[in-house]
Amino acid sequence: MTDMPRVLIFDVNETLLDLTPLKETVGAALGGRGDLLPLWFTTMLQYSLVDSLIGQYRDFAQVGVGALMMIGEKQGISIDRDTAEQAIIEPIRHLPAHPDVVPALESLRSNGFIMAALTNSSRSGVAAQLTNAGIIELFHHVVSTEEVQAFKPDPKPYRHALDLLETDATETLMVAAHAWDLAGAKNVGLQTAFIARPGAVLYPNVERPDIVVSDLAGLVSTITT
Repeated sequence: MTDMPRVLIFDVNETLLDLTPLKETVGAALGGRGDLLPLWFTTMLQYSLVDSLIGQYRDFAQVGVGALMMIGEKQGISIDRDTAEQAIIEPIRHLPAHPDVVPALESLRSNGFIMAALTNSSRSGVAAQLTNAGIIELFHHVVSTEEVQAFKPDPKPYRHALDLLETDATETLMVAAHAWDLAGAKNVGLQTAFIARPGAVLYPNVERPDIVVSDLAGLVSTITT
């Protein structure tokens, strides 16, 4: 990391919000297979990229609905769209923040950083998520990929966020628990910070993030001292 960032952009799902409660609802739809939650999430991400590449953007939660139906079919479980929607759409809007999130965001904001969220969730979806998690007021800006009709890690969402925030990539830090998200951010010149949530690993075929820490407390220590 060459320059201290002025603006911090945070991914939302998994980075700030804990997906664990979805194990119950997704697992119930899959006949009690809560262990399939990681496969569902990665399938959702995979097909969000498909939608971006073929120019057929849709609500991220609906991508998740389709992914759940696919996982069910692979497991020999028939899941109709209504059942999949009940398992995902409302539950994903009520995810709790990880325990380190509130104190870290409060500290970073009090240290003068411009705080933004950038997420694949829809505008209405992320507003509900951050409100229900009690953290929406800690951000100066909330940006959805819906605004550019392309999911991260496509370059468009990152460039759109930079334009909205009126900031240069070199003074902006993207914070995420996903290596693919940071690869996308680094591709357009942002500084990057990897939050190594349990199960999260780096992608070895791209440039290493500027900061690698185990939690947001580690990020606070790194950029405020």
